[in-house]
Amino acid sequence: MQEHTMSKMTELLQIMQRLRHPEHGCPWDKAQTMASIAPFTQEEVYELIEAIEVDDMDGLCDELGDLLFHIVFYAQMAQEQGLFDFGDIVNRACEKLKRRHPHIFSAEGRATTESVRQDWERIKQQERLERHEASEAGAHYLDGISKAQPALLRALRLQKRAAAVGFDWQGPEAVLDKVEEELGELREERRDADDTQRLFDEIGDLLFAVINCARHLEVDPEQALRAANRKFETRFNYIEDQLGSQQGDLQSASLDEMEALWQEAKARKEKMP
Repeated sequence: MQEHTMSKMTELLQIMQRLRHPEHGCPWDKAQTMASIAPFTQEEVYELIEAIEVDDMDGLCDELGDLLFHIVFYAQMAQEQGLFDFGDIVNRACEKLKRRHPHIFSAEGRATTESVRQDWERIKQQERLERHEASEAGAHYLDGISKAQPALLRALRLQKRAAAVGFDWQGPEAVLDKVEEELGELREERRDADDTQRLFDEIGDLLFAVINCARHLEVDPEQALRAANRKFETRFNYIEDQLGSQQGDLQSASLDEMEALWQEAKARKEKMP
């Protein structure tokens, strides 16, 4: 099994080299850069997550292959520039996993779930400090949280990082009060001002507070929002289907008609086992 896997990995690397060959490679693949591929990589990650959410294991296998291909693509481009190669990527991953699991790869012997989590965070923080010390630029505690990830996820990462050093709300109730405060400020701005920038700021503050609330309630805000999106889509599709069965459509239906069907969709879901 291991021999077969290594053989296939070698074949994948060779395919990527052929696709990027300066003379005989694929015109599209040769034209790509790390920056041009990045949006496609992000899309592949979302498709992978969707396959998990709908329990499509065959689709998950395909999506993992697509993501692996992207990793090989980046490795090939980096190798062409003399930066690093696929072996370097694998080596760093191996070293990082061994370093972050001292309870497995050293004699420390700590193996409770909480101690593993604490070790992981402690080691990651040490790695960040070491990177900062090697950098000429000024280092900050929140450095290293990618600005390219979706804003909701980045807000959650920022909050968790700050909470690790004690900068946090004292429980869910305090955060709920903050959510209500931010909602009140948004209402005030809407009534008293036409300043779109201030409304923009208040919306951002409200969203940030709601994410904080979810964190304190131990609810993953990204997954909660994805579930809300699916729920909205299902209910809205029900409205469209019911209107179609009545020889109607979304454009000609009144808001009252659509609201009645929305309530039907909600009740139908609640009755399902």
